Amino acid sequence: MKNTREDILSFWFTETTPAQWFQVSPLFDEMVRTKFLDHFLLADRGYVDDWANSADGALALILTFDQFPRNMFRDTPQQYETDAKALKIAELAIERGFDQVMTPLKRRFFYLPFEHSEDLDHQYRSVELFGKMKNDDPMGVEYAERHLRVIEQFGRFPHRNKILGRESTPAEETFLKTVGKY
Repeated sequence: MKNTREDILSFWFTETTPAQWFQVSPLFDEMVRTKFLDHFLLADRGYVDDWANSADGALALILTFDQFPRNMFRDTPQQYETDAKALKIAELAIERGFDQVMTPLKRRFFYLPFEHSEDLDHQYRSVELFGKMKNDDPMGVEYAERHLRVIEQFGRFPHRNKILGRESTPAEETFLKTVGKY
């Protein structure tokens, strides 16, 4: 495997910026796909599962399964297919205290798999986790609360409906027209 956990962390936290991470950019999506698609496919088959046994390794896996697919497979169902893997790794990493040895910037990525889940309990956990670092990342808890409100209201993220082939309810259609993405 050509990409190491160090390569992944360096790319995400040194070579790129938060503006690139959270804005839609076909150029950035292509960069992630070109650099990490082979790694993603091998990781998805379990070739680097042992990375989950260290803080840096767990973070690299969470990025691989939670963030990279949102770039590599944007607007396709595949962008969500490894969310459960990212969530499982995040749960174990937090249990082991790996998130606590990270800077606030890196710690947020241990919590995003909870925010990305359509499960209400995971949403409550997301708000709890981001709430603990609100002094370091006030926007983190605000976004977590927004995601929670959507799941409380609809039980799912309406903006995923079209991508996942789900029919939107009239209330969801109104929400998407008035609020859009959160």
